[in-house]
Amino acid sequence: MKQVLLCDRIFLLLSAFVLFISPLYAQQGTNRYIPEGRMQQPERGLCWPEGQVIPHFSTPSSLLDGLDMDKAELPDEERVMFTSLQGLVNKEKPRMFLFERAQEGKYKWAEILNLSIKEISGENRFDLVKKYREVLKGVVLYDPQKNIHYANLASTIAGLDNLLPVTARIYEQLKQAQIDLPVVIDLTKLHYTRTTEIYDYLYAHYWNRCTHRLIVSQPPMRGYVRDLAVAAGCAVVWLDAREWSENIVLRKFLKTMCPGNSIVTGWFPEERSGVGMTAEYGLSTIPSDFYENATVYGGLSHLISYPAVPKKPELENKIYLAIFLSDGDNVQYCQHAMSQLWDKQGRGNISINWTISPALVDFGPGLLNYYYETATSNDFFASGPSGLGYALIYDAHNYVWNSVSGTAFTPYAKLTQRYLEKSGLRVITVWDEVNDEQRSAYARNCRYLYGVTLQDWEKHPYKLSPKVQDGRLGFLPNLPCYASGTDVIYSFWKDTIARFDGSAPLFLSAQGESWKMGPDNIVALKKQLEELSPGNIVICRGDHFFSLYNEAHHLPFNLTLSSEMEIKTSPAKTSADLVADGSPSGKHLWISSEKDGKAWLLFDFKEPYLINRYVVRHAENAGLPERLNTRSFIMEASIDGKSWIQVDMQSENTFAVTDVDITPIRARYVRLIITDAGEDKIARIGDVEIYGSK
Repeated sequence: MKQVLLCDRIFLLLSAFVLFISPLYAQQGTNRYIPEGRMQQPERGLCWPEGQVIPHFSTPSSLLDGLDMDKAELPDEERVMFTSLQGLVNKEKPRMFLFERAQEGKYKWAEILNLSIKEISGENRFDLVKKYREVLKGVVLYDPQKNIHYANLASTIAGLDNLLPVTARIYEQLKQAQIDLPVVIDLTKLHYTRTTEIYDYLYAHYWNRCTHRLIVSQPPMRGYVRDLAVAAGCAVVWLDAREWSENIVLRKFLKTMCPGNSIVTGWFPEERSGVGMTAEYGLSTIPSDFYENATVYGGLSHLISYPAVPKKPELENKIYLAIFLSDGDNVQYCQHAMSQLWDKQGRGNISINWTISPALVDFGPGLLNYYYETATSNDFFASGPSGLGYALIYDAHNYVWNSVSGTAFTPYAKLTQRYLEKSGLRVITVWDEVNDEQRSAYARNCRYLYGVTLQDWEKHPYKLSPKVQDGRLGFLPNLPCYASGTDVIYSFWKDTIARFDGSAPLFLSAQGESWKMGPDNIVALKKQLEELSPGNIVICRGDHFFSLYNEAHHLPFNLTLSSEMEIKTSPAKTSADLVADGSPSGKHLWISSEKDGKAWLLFDFKEPYLINRYVVRHAENAGLPERLNTRSFIMEASIDGKSWIQVDMQSENTFAVTDVDITPIRARYVRLIITDAGEDKIARIGDVEIYGSK
């Protein structure tokens, strides 16, 4: 599994010197290519490019074989077997779908994603083994009575050698069903009884054959994400970092993984000790221990259809409150609990910042697209902690820094940036805090970010204070954080809001426990707060919140979010509004109607700003071939729309995204002049962002 098909480019960061006609303006530029999962879908087998969290499976079969393990009341050892079988079958092509929890409704996601399932009865469940006998080389026999952790060892071996992990009881049932499978590996002959001995054995005999890009931490007699572990050929472990002997063994695995290219999925016996230890090694955890059918959902299209972004409100001397719902880092929450919250009446009536996992780009792109396609303008999506996966950098409960160095943190920040762009998420909620070096790493490597919130658990004698890194990226505390209800948020801020005098805007950020509040609760909270300061409460989207914060503090923000901006273009097939609607997706492309390779876009911000950066997302960012990317273009700025100064020029571009810092220039107008639109001479622009300050 270490050797995989490379069907995507390696992530590149290139610093490029740019040329200017005017000697008055020298600049530094950065071009960055950000892959979006646009690789060719494998017809069979899996594809696992470098820098991708989990493999990309082939397109699911038009008719999947289904088994409801809950309805059949299967014992744990059979759940382990069937989820392992699912991994072996779906590794070649997704053909098996297992029902295990589905609290959101048994067929909800299957119906949304147009998956057809032919369900087999529990009585006939072994027919699935018989049907897919050809993918099996035999069985690996284990005895959970000696120690249940043998199930994880057996599952690990199963993925490496295409074996079915079974107990003696199941093996007899298979033979009675006339399914003849040889015992290839017999773990019942091992005499280990201690948990550490079993995982030491796994490490010594199988870890070198496992992929080191992924490890699944999963209770030994639980199914769920085990299908992914088996399909990916990774180790399945369950070690408690609080127990010293298990702590030592777990470290043996983690220290041989690669920050920035390796990830942990599943969960831990205890949250902060497990997640904290992974952070020590520059890794993060994607909670997924109850996530179902990863090998099916991972075979759906990885093209993400970002929702359009509404223009931000005009900055006024009001109270801007951003409320973030918790737990979106957990892909099982996104699959189950969030799905139910999403369907509640009242959603869309008020701005809610839903945390969600960037890893859904790989784990469940269809799920992510469903949320995006059904979102209202009041639904904003932010990354759960602390970017790509939960990385507990500072444990405020135990007063421990799990990761101190900004250098060690950088690979995680770079991987996070890649997935922020792939998922379209512009705000991160960080648990719990970061130091100066880590703030700098976020600002340098996560240029897609508008802002970051921090957990302030109030376990120290001071409140976390807002900070701005590199003059652009705000880090604001969530106060309160993980509130158990809107009444907690009200109590925390009521005195501050009652004293508001309207002399300057006030920015407040809070986080609520998603399990205990929903849209209707937030609507009621706004009414309560309005009574304290009538007409002054603005419940805010996260992107608007941080943009307004920067605007109020004379920091650069994305000027194309302004409702006052006007865009004019050369003749086009699509609306000029698509040039800066916040979505580079295919249906949001601006497309020129000319075929001479030339086009232009003109931005009028109605008043002068100090312009310091621009971003252009080209055709490839929308899933089109690289050859259609804009090849050559010039950026110009003007104070009056008559006299223009060239601030940048790009030629022979092949990148999906151009992101350039320019020497700050005071201008009201910015003009993009395309001189070579790409291979077919039709200009295509996914989105343009221009940053400036007053």
